[in-house]
Amino acid sequence: MNGLLVRVGIDSSDGRWNAPVRESSGEFAYVTITETKRLRPGLARNYDELAPAVARFGLPLPERLLGQPTHLDPDFAHLTYGDQGQRGRSISKLQRGDVLAFFAGLRPVDNPAGALVYALIGLYVIQGIATARSVPAKRWHENAHTRREPGPGDIVVRARPRVSGRLKRCIPIGEYRDRAYRVRRDLLSAWGGLHVKDGYVQRSARLPEFRDALRFYHWFLARKPELVASNNPRP
Repeated sequence: MNGLLVRVGIDSSDGRWNAPVRESSGEFAYVTITETKRLRPGLARNYDELAPAVARFGLPLPERLLGQPTHLDPDFAHLTYGDQGQRGRSISKLQRGDVLAFFAGLRPVDNPAGALVYALIGLYVIQGIATARSVPAKRWHENAHTRREPGPGDIVVRARPRVSGRLKRCIPIGEYRDRAYRVRRDLLSAWGGLHVKDGYVQRSARLPEFRDALRFYHWFLARKPELVASNNPRP
């Protein structure tokens, strides 16, 4: 088994905001990055549909995002994930049965002055990977990279049902050390390490690769995660 750690979700570099989390329970709102490319007619996804999930934390979605299109990816409701460029090429090397572990930087509502919570928010066991341009029109609505006009390097991952999805409660993995957010050292040891220096997980073009993806996956399953095929399930 091989696997990659993939950062997703709105943050200070894309959207200038972090989605909320309750540290005490692990509940979080899934809010995605902005969409900047031309969309196919009738396929836009909008930030307004994410506002109710944020409101459950007693917060409004930033007004500047309302009415704007969002790049809803991964789309947990359809168990898809798309990417492009260097990240897309890295993912394309994976095969059926390999894993993508998604994480995000979240703002704790029960400790708003504290550090961001870097946490796993979902996991896919890969069922297949295809170029976005090969996806038939009847399935364009299932991923952000086919809701728009895809480039030649865009890919779409489909995940295996029942063992893939969004976590109902996130799993914190990060800490701030040496002037950056990094995977905690105890977890680096438990997972068998990552192919990045000292667990660095701030946004970059290079996706961190697990040195021992099977060991990570066993660790993940030991947390008894509850995965759902939904972007923001009802509480």
